[in-house]
Amino acid sequence: MSTPERPNRKTVAKRGRRARVPSATAVGATAANAPTDVSRPARQVITDARAMRALAHPLRVALIEAMRRDGEITATRAAELLGESPGNMSWHLQTLAKYGFVEETGEGRGRSRPWRLASDSRSFETGLTDPEVAAAGEALERTFIERTSDQLREWWSRRLTYPVRWRRASFMSDSVAYLTAAELAAITDEIHTIYTRYADRAAREKRPAGALPVHLYAHGHPLPPTPSGN
Repeated sequence: MSTPERPNRKTVAKRGRRARVPSATAVGATAANAPTDVSRPARQVITDARAMRALAHPLRVALIEAMRRDGEITATRAAELLGESPGNMSWHLQTLAKYGFVEETGEGRGRSRPWRLASDSRSFETGLTDPEVAAAGEALERTFIERTSDQLREWWSRRLTYPVRWRRASFMSDSVAYLTAAELAAITDEIHTIYTRYADRAAREKRPAGALPVHLYAHGHPLPPTPSGN
């Protein structure tokens, strides 16, 4: 497929000082079949290096994504979705629970007991001056980027199975702009606003006919100057 030219749009990603779990909107959204829990925090802001290191595992990132899209999950169901053993999934879920990412619903037993997200969304302060937090944040962001790369490769391998209108609508874009830090932060906020615009569609009844899950990923960061200073 030839990707439509969109020269002034730049693929941007999680803010340098705050990373968000991939495949979620800027504010996140409760999954369509997950009951609303008013006692559950809407957002977690995580600064603990141990929690970041705990999540910096591809299967755990995939588990969080599966729960955001489909709601409560058991170790057995997670094993089916991710091609792993129920025992392995149970261990990963317990690790995520230890650091406050997921929690048991209080129903079921053993590997048939459901787990749910502990908050509707989460962000990570990865650009702090503490060296331990900075290192843990870098490992976590690398895991997010690898997950995104895997999903992009999967799209490339499957895109010919999609109708032409979807292949034309999909995009990749790249640009270099000369910005201040405040201007880059403003662009980040604008992108998150776009994500938020569609956040309520986590509820199935809010989706228009023909809507599909779409991965929106953006990244913006400074570049080293050229020898001439540009």
